[in-house]
Amino acid sequence: MAVPKRRMSKSNSRKRRSHNSIKVSKPTYCPQCGTASPSHAICPHCGFYQGRTIVDTED
Repeated sequence: MAVPKRRMSKSNSRKRRSHNSIKVSKPTYCPQCGTASPSHAICPHCGFYQGRTIVDTED
């Protein structure tokens, strides 16, 4: 069984794990009304998703 020869320092462990952090997702903009919304989700303002109206909103 493989065993490390020396103990890994805290700084080296933290450098290795630096890419595991959660990144903030960028909002996408609705092509119909221009409102920012999360990606792969129905627009909360107009109900538009993937080229068609999914939810009818009362304007």
